[in-house]
Amino acid sequence: MDVIKGLKRTHKCGELRETDAGTEAVLMGWVAKARDMGGLIFVDIRDRSGISQVVFSPENAALIEKAAELKSEYVIAVRGKVRPRESVNDKIPTGRVEVLAEELRILSKSDVPPFVIQDDVKAGEELRLKYRYLDLRRPVMQRTLETRHRITQIARGYYDENGFLEIETPVLCKSTPEGARDYLVPSRIFPGRFFALPQSPQLYKQLLMLAGMDRYFQVAKCFRDEDLRADRQPEFTQLDLEMSFVDEDDVISVNEGFLKRVFKEILNVNVQLPLPRLPYAEAMRRFGSDKPDVRFGMELVDMTDLFRDCGFTAFASVAEQPGCSVRAINAAGLAQKLTRKTLDGLVDFVKTYRAKGLAWLIVEENEIRGSIAKFFSPEELSAIAERAGAKAGDTVLFVADKDEVVFAALGALRCELAQRFGLIEPGRFELLWVTDFPLFEYSEEEGRYVAMHHPFTSPKDEDIPLLDTDPGSVRAKAYDIVLNGVELGGGSIRIFDSELQAKMFEKLGFTPEQAMERFGFLINAFRYGTPPHGGMAYGLDRMVMLMTGKESIRDVMAFPKVKDSGELMVESPGEVDEKQLAELGIGITRE
Repeated sequence: MDVIKGLKRTHKCGELRETDAGTEAVLMGWVAKARDMGGLIFVDIRDRSGISQVVFSPENAALIEKAAELKSEYVIAVRGKVRPRESVNDKIPTGRVEVLAEELRILSKSDVPPFVIQDDVKAGEELRLKYRYLDLRRPVMQRTLETRHRITQIARGYYDENGFLEIETPVLCKSTPEGARDYLVPSRIFPGRFFALPQSPQLYKQLLMLAGMDRYFQVAKCFRDEDLRADRQPEFTQLDLEMSFVDEDDVISVNEGFLKRVFKEILNVNVQLPLPRLPYAEAMRRFGSDKPDVRFGMELVDMTDLFRDCGFTAFASVAEQPGCSVRAINAAGLAQKLTRKTLDGLVDFVKTYRAKGLAWLIVEENEIRGSIAKFFSPEELSAIAERAGAKAGDTVLFVADKDEVVFAALGALRCELAQRFGLIEPGRFELLWVTDFPLFEYSEEEGRYVAMHHPFTSPKDEDIPLLDTDPGSVRAKAYDIVLNGVELGGGSIRIFDSELQAKMFEKLGFTPEQAMERFGFLINAFRYGTPPHGGMAYGLDRMVMLMTGKESIRDVMAFPKVKDSGELMVESPGEVDEKQLAELGIGITRE
């Protein structure tokens, strides 16, 4: 039987207003709450648009008897007259009207849910992910996914207006391992051979530029087989784009326009253009990070020269070594809050970043004291405090080690202190570009240089001669967009000269044969006229997470994975039967 035959929804549950009073409405949705008030029954009916109150009067005995059956999460249809509410509820948009029910149909009954469907749910994340379809009924989750939808539509509209074509690239592609692990898909037609799920559409979008598409855009699903963190998932979505006949300024300019629009339309925040640009070396020197949070100060200060000939051997020995430094941050005004117990905890904190320890000096009106004060004269202590910009009530925190350790430890420490002691203004958004990244980074594990971004990033023109003599000093035509200390996206101008690309592969340790085996399709394509091109990609999940104030991208994805890459709701990954494995020529050895 068609349970809604003869009824057609006239309004969504969140749409009724005072102007609808006196009209008939048909609402359909879920029972959020049912209250029997001694004759009158009040039911809150909910759908994605919001909630309306429905009243069942005792004057209709059959209807009130049926309404008494209603429980949380029943799906119902209600027909009735819209009227003004006697007790106004200004907390909801529909709070000045209600529906006096004349007809009720129970479309679907519900078991008792494993948790209450409301925004301030107390259930743990694992339970909510197991019943994700119930978790997604919560208004906060629906608003977040609506925001995600709006950001995507703004992106599509903006890039369309600016001449980009939305073109889909393959999901089954060739494995080109150089970075994170690929997810592999066995081929039944080609036994022993595998497709890979794309880590990004990088090579295909470059080939689209060779094909003359000029400007490409895609909402692209990407996959990386890596360990999860708060802002990482094995499958994620990129707002991906590429442009021909451009330089770094062109790519940055068009994307600043997108950022200005999306922040205005989603958050009503006016982004001032042009955005600041910070060279990588300066970002590391000042903030200890290539994704600096500039919403607060506490910048790193180089103290190395002050400690070269000092009486504190632990610092003096580090200060003499090339590639090492002694640096500090000034925790201004935090001397009272940084107790000895707190400082001991911060020592453990920096050790997670491979620092050997953390030293400190507390500046008072007539004294400078701390863990290393006894090694210095009053004059030396004054010089150290002056260099740090410290005054009474401040605590100066020091790390001495290899530069990369110092940057990582102090960069993380300044963010930890800012979060812990409320130094960040709520609701503030700070965007900036980090530019001029190193082209290579040296991998101790692999004993060779690896690409900091990917093998197709172009070096700065003036640094090309250094490829043969000092590859570690070569800068890239690369740029990342950073929001509040999180990398929102990044990209580069690509190599379009076949000889330079061959040189790049050589510096990455590929033989010509290996390069041809992995990237032969791209190398061959370069023979047929390659335009200068570049682009970038945004992490859509991260963008939504930051713009909605969520702590994890799991909160902005409909069906996310957990830390072991599994999905609790459908219990994936799962086993497959022997017939499927046999068709693929795969055998499983069980321990």
